[in-house]
Amino acid sequence: MEHTHDCHCGCGHDHDGWEERSDEFAKVNADKYHEAFGKYAPVGSNEEVSAAVKALLEKQAKENFTPEVLKRIHGFIDLTSLTSLDTKESIWTMTEQVNDFEGTRPDVPNVAAICVYPLFVETVKQALTAHDVSIAAVSAGFPASQTFTEVKIAETAMCVMQGADEIDVVLNLGYFMEENYEELCDELAEIKESCREARLKVILETGALATAENIRRASILALYSGADFIKTSTGKGYPGASPEAAYVMCNVLKQYYELTGERRGVKVSGGIRTAEDAVNYYTIVRAVLGEEWLTKDLFRIGASSLVGDIERRLGK
Repeated sequence: MEHTHDCHCGCGHDHDGWEERSDEFAKVNADKYHEAFGKYAPVGSNEEVSAAVKALLEKQAKENFTPEVLKRIHGFIDLTSLTSLDTKESIWTMTEQVNDFEGTRPDVPNVAAICVYPLFVETVKQALTAHDVSIAAVSAGFPASQTFTEVKIAETAMCVMQGADEIDVVLNLGYFMEENYEELCDELAEIKESCREARLKVILETGALATAENIRRASILALYSGADFIKTSTGKGYPGASPEAAYVMCNVLKQYYELTGERRGVKVSGGIRTAEDAVNYYTIVRAVLGEEWLTKDLFRIGASSLVGDIERRLGK
């Protein structure tokens, strides 16, 4: 009797041909992602990006540091609390601060959103009375993203059910580093579907990606998978936002718009504490993407202490 190879289905068939076809299928899919990368201009080395950002900020940041710009930035902030010590009481108090701000400065828009862990979405929903402020939740195994896809989908769906308008998730860096783009994109697409009407912000964790080319590729994959926003960082364990990362991401968003006609948003987060920091990012978005992106629908800054600094500069 002719020897047959073992196979997972237990049928005793020779699956060598199947394996060859499977390898070919994987190659086609890999080519699909590299073809997508090829549609976007290269960003250059880290050194070249740093030089471009330095020149841009030296030329334009100072002229953007005005009360009017600070007022606009206040309305782009995702007021965030993501600590192990968060309680219902502390999140309720933070939400009340947003409520109390409403109407006190008609010339200054309220924050764009309040961003919390899934456990506190319901608390924000109950406490929030300020108009036109969204509820954002980190989800899908934040901040490491190292859990089962089914758990990520379920957690996201539960956040939306509790009242989240926006979902912030981390793309799977393990998949990215091993160039397993198919699973990475499939997972993000499934999470996007579980968001229903909620916006999806995909965190690239740019401090871990480290290179401009990695950030470029991760941005493209996130947009390819349906991200409404691409976001720099979690602020947990790796360096947070950098002007260089934001510059690369904005360039990808610009090209994405040129290719598709669709505008997608950018969110910077992780270590942004001062008005000067915020104005630098505002300057990059304005220079690369233009005035059209300077709305809360397309530009966000995730921060906890930035609100206080801006309000202090403006004078309450």
